[in-house]
Amino acid sequence: MTKPKTFEASMDRLDEIVTLLEENEQPLDETIGLFEEGLKLIKSCDDRLKVFEQKVEELSKANGETK
Repeated sequence: MTKPKTFEASMDRLDEIVTLLEENEQPLDETIGLFEEGLKLIKSCDDRLKVFEQKVEELSKANGETK
């Protein structure tokens, strides 16, 4: 599978993976592949969230807002 282009697409794919893993109907090789893909998506989403949070902080500071 190619890497989803948006945060939302990544989260949707991660949701699909969780559902498939919960069903536990795939062969072990496929299960491991799904688990690995899920871990990569989690890392990608976490990295994106950190960037988004940093941008929000920068925009808030630029507009004179404080935490």
